Amino acid sequence: MRRRDFLTGGALLGAVAAAPRLGRAQGSAPLRLVAAEGRQALAGAGHPETAIWGYGGRTPGPALRFRQGDRLKVELVNRLSRPTTVHWHGLRVPNAMDGVPGVTQKAVEPGASFAYEFDLLDAGTFWYHSHEASVEQLARGLYGALVVEEPRAYPVDRDLVWVLSDFRLDREGRIAADFGDLRDATHAGRLGNTVTINGAAPEDLAVRPGERLRLRLVNAANARIFALTFEGASPTVIAFDGQPVEPHREERLRLGPGQRADLVLDMAADPTGRHRVIDDEIPRAAYRLVDLFYAGEPLKPRETPPPRLPDNPAPRPVVEGAVRQRLLFGGGAMDPAFRRKAPSAEDIERVRQEVRAGKVWSVNGAKHADHAHHEPLFALKRGATCVVELVNDTSWSHPVHFHGVVFDVISRNGRAPTRRERGDTLLLNPNETGEIAFVAETAGDWMIHCHILEHQESGMMAMMRIA
Repeated sequence: MRRRDFLTGGALLGAVAAAPRLGRAQGSAPLRLVAAEGRQALAGAGHPETAIWGYGGRTPGPALRFRQGDRLKVELVNRLSRPTTVHWHGLRVPNAMDGVPGVTQKAVEPGASFAYEFDLLDAGTFWYHSHEASVEQLARGLYGALVVEEPRAYPVDRDLVWVLSDFRLDREGRIAADFGDLRDATHAGRLGNTVTINGAAPEDLAVRPGERLRLRLVNAANARIFALTFEGASPTVIAFDGQPVEPHREERLRLGPGQRADLVLDMAADPTGRHRVIDDEIPRAAYRLVDLFYAGEPLKPRETPPPRLPDNPAPRPVVEGAVRQRLLFGGGAMDPAFRRKAPSAEDIERVRQEVRAGKVWSVNGAKHADHAHHEPLFALKRGATCVVELVNDTSWSHPVHFHGVVFDVISRNGRAPTRRERGDTLLLNPNETGEIAFVAETAGDWMIHCHILEHQESGMMAMMRIA
């Protein structure tokens, strides 16, 4: 695809860069994250800069790097014209630090600030983003990567972060203001026409023969699911959602919004060629995300396979005797409920009224269009193990994110996974069922929601209470 095709035909663009410079907080002074407007060349050379919202006026915001056991101290300063917050996605934090407006804190008003402070219990790849008016604020760029290093450095030659996202731009290069569009809400969510990596336009990545890379992927898009194939390099997955897994090869890696993966890439392909990274989640619209090409002096290839990362201290659930819950996700266009039973005139009118009110999706029949003003679906005693059956009774995919816990995947469609999976966001395919188990570790009210943000803000959100 040619670059000029973007503004004329809306073709997807890939972008790549090394991660933004990573800086560790030092001393007792907090880091300052300033939510502010900025301008950025999202569509590449020859196209106008785009007005964005970002931390430090850039998207993604600064990639924060700490070490496991450090204490994070961050002051959010809001220089936007709208209220905002920061949610620390995937991190186990005190409830008051979770960044959910109306639930764990008041939204930070324009001109105000809020101090976040907590210990970093787990190593891994995480991210931070606004949880206020998420459909708009993430679509405008309010997110960034957060890396918590293991106590002992992992043996690679380079450690890169790719924050994957997309933007919906008009012909003048502006972010389209159709946030919460009804078709987006009822279907697959807001898909952009410009794909970026680290907020940059396409730049191919130079690698050295024999080099071993650790590539940290973060899917920060509102709705886009990425399905990546690395030609000439079969990636080894060493962590998912920040949690170590048994190292294994993945020929095609799928990441739903909110999910992360740590890959090891051994550069051992033909050094005279270029090797594409392809996203084919939508087969009829598959595209080249970026090329890897060889340059520079060769490095001595590593002869041993990538080692396993040490486990994080998140408690492991014991399924025997666990509390059990069932969450049924319903609604949306092509609602299977109406295929099983023809809707009555009353059903049709009720759905019309709910759609007008922005309530399209449901969890256990309840439709909530904002964070606050609804009671938890269930309550757990602190320390209890809970097994949750997640039923996707819709025609669309849903990456279901749990705040405040790390879960084990027990089964998919009744079958146990071939290897142990841990995480905080489970990607459910249409009409798929999954089972997860977790320990109710930290007291508070915790969100459960689809991380396709248009689905979240049109009904697919709920809450659980740990007391």
